[in-house]
Amino acid sequence: MLSEFDFMKIVNRDLITPRGLLIWFCFLLFQLNAAAQNQNNFCSAKNYSFSEGEQLNFKVYYNMSFIWINSGSAEFNVTSENYHGHNTYHITGTGETASSFEYFYKVRDKYETFIDKETLLPVKFVRNVNEGGLKFNNDITFDHAACQVVSDKKIYNIPKGTQDVLSAIYFARNIDYDKYSPGDKIPFSMFLDNQVYNLYIKYIGKEEITTKMGTFNSIKIKPLLIKGTIFKDGDKMTVWVSDDKNHIPLRIESPILIGSVKVDLMEYKNLRNPFVSLISKK
Repeated sequence: MLSEFDFMKIVNRDLITPRGLLIWFCFLLFQLNAAAQNQNNFCSAKNYSFSEGEQLNFKVYYNMSFIWINSGSAEFNVTSENYHGHNTYHITGTGETASSFEYFYKVRDKYETFIDKETLLPVKFVRNVNEGGLKFNNDITFDHAACQVVSDKKIYNIPKGTQDVLSAIYFARNIDYDKYSPGDKIPFSMFLDNQVYNLYIKYIGKEEITTKMGTFNSIKIKPLLIKGTIFKDGDKMTVWVSDDKNHIPLRIESPILIGSVKVDLMEYKNLRNPFVSLISKK
């Protein structure tokens, strides 16, 4: 059996180093929320799920031999800003390893997206990663009219309605899950690491779930994962989103190459709508 020390070394090598804690977490959330968005309708939406001032905090846990290890956290904040003539939501996501992990590998990641308030499409995406002292920056400008992005001073073609990994979380929260039936598969596109990912997610249905925060009415889905990542390919991941107008992520669970992972919502502030999916709080 692997010791906790050996397990943490594997986690650092296979989970945190390749993409960073926050990019990994955002990728999970992106797949979570895109479940019920029709590809043809992914180019515009009216926002009713979030507003300026919202804050969401999550904890990330790894499991090995029935032991859950607190390995990191992520926080997401929404403000308003005029960006180059665009009236935008400026959304910031920060992620960091837990103190118990920093001896092995320290992560401090920051992601920013500027989303046009009219279309909920990204205008600008900025990624600043600091992992074990190694720093990486990525600056992406979107031109949706031309179906192009400029990333690392190169031009890439993208499908209509393409999102970045952070903007997609907030865009796809504005969906009507009641329009979909269990088993529906909905495709979507995402630009990440200078390439377009064409994926789909399966809508499962509705379910009551109990997390570290409390018991909720939730919407349950399973994303199709990319073969070759740290996750097992196929729809092994299960995710839950609040069954109310906020549509915020509640829990994510998935097997990985070694063990499994769980992400839980731990704190929220300034939600736009009543949090009526919460049945009882711990």
